[in-house]
Amino acid sequence: MGVVKLSDAEIDLATLVEAVENGTETEIVIERDGKPAARLVPIEKPAEAPKGIRLGLASGKYPPMDFEAFQAMDAEIEKLFLGEEE
Repeated sequence: MGVVKLSDAEIDLATLVEAVENGTETEIVIERDGKPAARLVPIEKPAEAPKGIRLGLASGKYPPMDFEAFQAMDAEIEKLFLGEEE
């Protein structure tokens, strides 16, 4: 872990950011008046989606529904949302 004075960090900020980005330093503490004031750390890279994930895992688990049957449920669902009894 590197410790850098604030005045030095102002001058060498690009170098410090590069050191954290490329992994030369895992974190750099910036101190003001001899006391830690800030910490410079790399941003975590987003996790990549695991390879081999297959879409459509629920295929065949639910009964098939054609467009007309799906649309026929609209009136029933609307009554449920509006609180109307049949």
